[in-house]
Amino acid sequence: MQHWFGTSLKHKLSLLTILAALVPLLFLGIFSYKMAESLTEEKAKTSGMNNLRQLDVYLETMVKDVENISLFLIGNEGVQSYLKSSESNYVQQTAVINFLTSLAFSKDYIANIIVEPLGAKDSISYKSLVRSEFQDITERDPDYYAEHPKWWSSVHRQWTFEGVRKMITLARPIRSTDKYKPIGNLQINLDQGVIASQVRQVALEKTGFVLLLDENNRILAGPPDMETNLALDAYYPSIGPFEGQSGDLVYGQGSGKKTILYKKMSSVGWKLVGIIPAAEYSSQNQYFLRLTAVAVTAAILFVIILVLFLIQKITNPLSALTKFLRNARPEEPLPALPVKTIDEVGQLIISYNRLTSRIVKLTDEVKRNESLKKEADMHALQVQINPHFLYNTLSSVQWLALMNQDGAKIAEMVGSLSDFLRFSLNAGQEYCTVLQEITHVRHYMNIQSIRYPDKFDFRVDAAESLHHLTMLKLLLQPLVENAILHGLLGRDGRGMIRIAVERSGGVLDFAVEDDGIGMPEERLQWLRNRLAEHPAAYGQGPDARGSYGLRNVNKRLALHYGREAGLQVESAEGAGTRITFRIPIVQEPKEWTREQSNKGENEDEGYDR
Repeated sequence: MQHWFGTSLKHKLSLLTILAALVPLLFLGIFSYKMAESLTEEKAKTSGMNNLRQLDVYLETMVKDVENISLFLIGNEGVQSYLKSSESNYVQQTAVINFLTSLAFSKDYIANIIVEPLGAKDSISYKSLVRSEFQDITERDPDYYAEHPKWWSSVHRQWTFEGVRKMITLARPIRSTDKYKPIGNLQINLDQGVIASQVRQVALEKTGFVLLLDENNRILAGPPDMETNLALDAYYPSIGPFEGQSGDLVYGQGSGKKTILYKKMSSVGWKLVGIIPAAEYSSQNQYFLRLTAVAVTAAILFVIILVLFLIQKITNPLSALTKFLRNARPEEPLPALPVKTIDEVGQLIISYNRLTSRIVKLTDEVKRNESLKKEADMHALQVQINPHFLYNTLSSVQWLALMNQDGAKIAEMVGSLSDFLRFSLNAGQEYCTVLQEITHVRHYMNIQSIRYPDKFDFRVDAAESLHHLTMLKLLLQPLVENAILHGLLGRDGRGMIRIAVERSGGVLDFAVEDDGIGMPEERLQWLRNRLAEHPAAYGQGPDARGSYGLRNVNKRLALHYGREAGLQVESAEGAGTRITFRIPIVQEPKEWTREQSNKGENEDEGYDR
């Protein structure tokens, strides 16, 4: 074995290469299995939390609806009139019952509504009440409603002419609208069965389930085999506290190990708790373990065959080279990569030397060309944008001269145009301060406000401490122009455009928002897809004209700051549009002087339309 291994380079290379390939493969298999095990659990947690959020939205909507109904009821004129009267009135009772019926008719989760006077008068309910286990919080804490406007009960039973049901009740006092004195109590009974049905429909893997707990961790709804009103500790002793608004924790060990997910509801003190047995993960992991073993075994066999084949191909020309080198004088050092023959090895060395030199040259050339290309692209973008601004501004001046013949306004507009163009040219500089960029936008808004009087308001929210920071110029004006043309001109009445600049650590966040007509979801998705394209693809295709200004701004952001700095668009039809981007805070360029910064500040004084 030692002779076989020690006298042949082919044998050494074969064995060492196979070992070098097999060890990483084995570690990769183990690592893949561990990662898959972790990802399986993380996937289950993510899916479970998403399901809890969906259920939370449903329950929050239900709770908000019930609380709004309660507010509507306690201020209702009919309810107030009945509770203030000294004696029962059949006509008033009937009117209130009809009103309660209309409120609860289409809501399956409302089982009953009870209006209870403080005096000896009869209570009024949506459904005739036979018996109820409901006990108001004032029986334990008489002053509860002095500090709290409402109270949610635990699960209790209620008997009506339809039978017995489990209820969760929202209770609150009713006060007179004129003297604000207590005149009665209101109970809105939620059907616990409807809530439990929604909770049970949430799927957490195969055997997982969800619980709805109150503020004291007592069960309000869950699987049929778990008693309501029992504390969670009764089923899971010593379970850890639920810290934060949402999260997860591990309960138990071994086969009884479980993953606990939780999310607290913001409007009430309820909690949604998802329980996933760890056995769900292990069953999936066993399948992946077998799959990994098969894949690693197949990869090992393939590597062995491939290595043997490649070693054979590599060592054959080296064997020929060895025969040539045997005639060399061993006492003399060989020069680096000598080329003494024209055989295959010599040609390989010559080609290698040539390729090495050529690769170095090509690498330097590609770097220079890419740098020049990037610089040319950025200058080309400004050449595209500036004529676009000038065209729109001169159109506004022409329109004002023809329609109004107002010399003062024309002079004001031309003055703004002069400042606007001076900044746009700016001696070819690419960067400016935040203050100068905002001043530039205000010159543009001055022109547009003359062209479209009483059509829009404009506001800038930017702290003075941010005015001196440096940014790429001509970013905000195209976004404001887009807001005017596609947002405000299409709406009725006066609109608002707002620019916000905020600092978050080492970045500046910019937002341009309007309350215009917005855009439908299809158009918004189309625009997001266009902006997500690689900048090199801009201007291609039949729909390249759409969103011209936005796409150019997005391209310039990507070229200067990277693609992560691109535009983010949010919009809803009839609710306006919000466009945001963020750029890193960099040092002020050397060519940017304090005198230029002060000049921008002086131009900005006293201007806010």
